[in-house]
Amino acid sequence: MASFNAPALHAGTPRLAVLCVRGLPVREVDSYRNDAADIVELHITRHRHDTRGNLAQSLDPRLAETAIPNFRWHSDLAGRTLYTESVDAGSSVALPDVAGRPLLAVSATGVSQACFHEAPSLPGRLLVVTEQGAGEALPRVAERYRWAGLSPAEKNRNLAGQCVRHYDTAGLIELQNVALSGSALAQIRRVLVGEDEADWAGDDEQAWQTTLEPERYVTLRTLDATGVQLTLTDARGHQQRQAYDVAGQLQGSWLTLQGQAEQVIVASQRYTPAGHKQQEVHGNGMVTYYALDPMTQRLTGIRVQRSGIRTLQDLHYRYDPVGNVQSVRNDAEAIRFWRNQKVTAESTFTYDSLYQLVQATGREMVGRGAQGPQLPDVLVPLPTDESALTNYTRRYSYDRAGNLTQIQHSAPASNNAYTTRMTVSNRSNRAVLAREGLLPEQVDELFDAGGHQLELLAGQDLRWNARGELAQVKPIEREAGVDDREWYRYGSDGMRLLKVSEQQAVNLIQAQRVLYLDGLELRDTHETSRLHVIKVAAGGGAEVRVLHWASGLPEGQDNDQVRYSYHNLIGSSGLELDGQGAVISREEYYPFGGTSVWAARSQIEAEYKILRYSGKERDATGLYYYGYRYYQPWAGRWLSADPAGTTDGLNVFRMVRNNPQTYHDPKGSNSREGFIFTFFEEGDALYQIIGENYSRQLKGKPLRPVIARDDKAKAKLESAVHAEKLKLSNKLSEIWASYRVALARQKMSWADLKARLPRKYSDFKAVREIIITRYRVLGGIEIQSNENGRALAALESQRSKLYIIGHALAGENIVTASASGAGGVLDTIQIAQLLVEGGLPKDFQDIRVAGCGSADAIPAASFDPAVLEGAATPVIDTSKFYLGMSWEQIPGKKPVALSLAEGMRANGYMQMGVTGYHGDGLREGREGHHLRIIGDAGDQRRRSLVSRRF
Repeated sequence: MASFNAPALHAGTPRLAVLCVRGLPVREVDSYRNDAADIVELHITRHRHDTRGNLAQSLDPRLAETAIPNFRWHSDLAGRTLYTESVDAGSSVALPDVAGRPLLAVSATGVSQACFHEAPSLPGRLLVVTEQGAGEALPRVAERYRWAGLSPAEKNRNLAGQCVRHYDTAGLIELQNVALSGSALAQIRRVLVGEDEADWAGDDEQAWQTTLEPERYVTLRTLDATGVQLTLTDARGHQQRQAYDVAGQLQGSWLTLQGQAEQVIVASQRYTPAGHKQQEVHGNGMVTYYALDPMTQRLTGIRVQRSGIRTLQDLHYRYDPVGNVQSVRNDAEAIRFWRNQKVTAESTFTYDSLYQLVQATGREMVGRGAQGPQLPDVLVPLPTDESALTNYTRRYSYDRAGNLTQIQHSAPASNNAYTTRMTVSNRSNRAVLAREGLLPEQVDELFDAGGHQLELLAGQDLRWNARGELAQVKPIEREAGVDDREWYRYGSDGMRLLKVSEQQAVNLIQAQRVLYLDGLELRDTHETSRLHVIKVAAGGGAEVRVLHWASGLPEGQDNDQVRYSYHNLIGSSGLELDGQGAVISREEYYPFGGTSVWAARSQIEAEYKILRYSGKERDATGLYYYGYRYYQPWAGRWLSADPAGTTDGLNVFRMVRNNPQTYHDPKGSNSREGFIFTFFEEGDALYQIIGENYSRQLKGKPLRPVIARDDKAKAKLESAVHAEKLKLSNKLSEIWASYRVALARQKMSWADLKARLPRKYSDFKAVREIIITRYRVLGGIEIQSNENGRALAALESQRSKLYIIGHALAGENIVTASASGAGGVLDTIQIAQLLVEGGLPKDFQDIRVAGCGSADAIPAASFDPAVLEGAATPVIDTSKFYLGMSWEQIPGKKPVALSLAEGMRANGYMQMGVTGYHGDGLREGREGHHLRIIGDAGDQRRRSLVSRRF
């Protein structure tokens, strides 16, 4: 197999995009080669659009041969998808009401979900969500919302207009107190009894209480003036505290166990001028150093060291030019020799022309055996002897759709050789471990209609709930006696709240229960052990957990032990240290997950390790729980289809595009990462940056980083940010002072103001929230410099999107710093040239022009699809056309996004798509969406619904 570095492997393997006459992508052609000597194989993805330009169907390279579309989408006149057909995830319907709110949805498994809102004369808030499964006679009331009134008591706690009791799929969430920013200060969680799905039928709230466990789990928070959390007190009285610098970056964190003195978790942190973490000091005396490539800002090293003396972890990463991880080496680990082989703590990775991992080398424990759901036996005590580890090589094979079909494992020195094969359906991308007699035609029978796997392994049944969440696994089924099983319950946000494991023992059933709360996990074992696992939210570059036994402390263990789990590039927990900096355990993983090396200083301590590959919890089933999905590391694929649809490609079971050492999926629902690029430092640039991030701040999403043209531009923007933060701070102080003076003059309190002048109070809250949100955006954004191309070159071509900000006008091929043009003007030819010279990767695919009318050749009169189609159509001046003139040279008016797309393609960016938006922009929408507006009547639409890709 050729080295990935060999230019011959990638020579003649471009990625091509074929566009129809409307400028819409109809073919994506990937050039596949696994070895430099192989003939290039074309993998063609096909797309079809409807008459309004909406994507109607897509076929991957494998299913295109059978003419079976992976996805079909049916849209309404506004471009909203109403009906989705998927060979993997089944067919589903989603219907909004006239206000655009969810009304009715039918899942692929036949579950109908209906939403009921207040009458139009009222605020229109959600009241009830019902669910009815296929074959069920009556719907269940899955969720109920109870909203606060306007009583003095409710106003005093800022609850007016808030949902104060949410009866959801896991129990009850009760809001007790709210900050002026709208964040919860005091909240109670109660849990449903048993494992039946929630049904809040009737109107008798008192009757509902009988279905809830009696215990109330109370979480308390304090926030600063900008809404940032300062303390969290969990349901058992343990308190976390954080401190931040003026830029809003974490400086330190502390923990106070209930009834004890405060202890340091993170003592200090230091950052680079670009905002990247450079050094971190933990409470156990360890210092973590981070090394970054000065050109690309990629992480190249992580060193964990005790006060500059002993190094316990020293990871070094090497990348290829496009950012794929080629190797990782731990220089803190000694070189070993066994059976005439040199065993080093280094893993290497080789890729094909599509950047799929095709070969990996590393080390594993001697006697590891074939990988499956079970953990290998831990090596104890530390340090392990020289003969404990050996080298391995793994080779991976994929089909034309990216399904992992085979893993060949070889460790010659220990004679550990085996092959894991997958059987893939001939009608979809569903796949399971190969077994004797199983044919591709039979694979779909092992999934339900929604793409949920029905067996973990042969004979191990899986059950899913009405919302497509894993409800139960039965690892062992018995003809006589009780089955071993693990069952789960989830909140309305889709996150797991409860896990119960039951195993048959002699004359009894041993039950282990885990309840997941804010900052706390309550782990109870058969009434013999009650363990509080405090999850420190601000642990920095380590996942910090404190184990406090309320009862049942294991023999030989210290109570209140602090565990620092140090991460690698993709968040996997490798090195685990205690509160004094001594090693508890070390763990290494195969590229797609699963433990290859595991050593600990004691067996009992090893049993309490929770976080593993990618920083996720490993269940007793062997599955990793990611949040929205469960992952099978022995098969290298997800257990169910991606709930986010095609955000990570047409194959909704594939793990991070088969490149698991470069990418990772934080919650099991991957999507593109957005960046903002500004060519201007003056004019309205700063306000547009705030606007692009404003709704993300409101919704709690990560803010989009900003890329400036060079170091000088970055310095100007940082200076502008500092000045604007000072301005906002002064403005907020002035407002506070004016209100305090007015209240004192009228001899009123804040409670009086809320009760007697609610409109005035609401105005104050609205202005205050706008100022605070803008301040938090400015404190949270990261500004990068593109000096010598270091920022643009680091973008991931298939996973990044680039938002270009600036003012635009329909039919004009320019972008300006301000509406008047002051501060700078660039035409699309100049913009394209600056992006090319700035190092934007040639295979980059996704640019979005955020300015007004960026999808319009002429101003659109309304959001009617036919009108928008006409507005986007170039207006050509045929009087100035002459023979031999290319399309791009014909004078006339075009959308600025189209002009930029042409400019990029003229510079060789043949995969590029440039998105524009119809209408004028309203970026700071309170409902948390970017909005566009047309006409004097102020007709508004979500920006994503009136976009057009050229």
